[in-house]
Amino acid sequence: MRKVLWAVALGTLLAGTGCHRNTRERAEDTAEKAGDKVEDTAEKAGDKAEDAAETAGDKAEKAGDKIEDATDD
Repeated sequence: MRKVLWAVALGTLLAGTGCHRNTRERAEDTAEKAGDKVEDTAEKAGDKAEDAAETAGDKAEKAGDKIEDATDD
């Protein structure tokens, strides 16, 4: 009976250690995926900001051209 109790206790400890390792690995994977998503989102936001700045620059240039054309006469 005593050997059975020791075997059960040891088995429980080993199973707990394995679960902890899997949980830690899953947490690391989740954190890595979250970091990748944040990086992708930041890159997309940067691209959108760059596009918006380029569009604004184009509009300002067109407005400047119109003013220049109007004052040339």
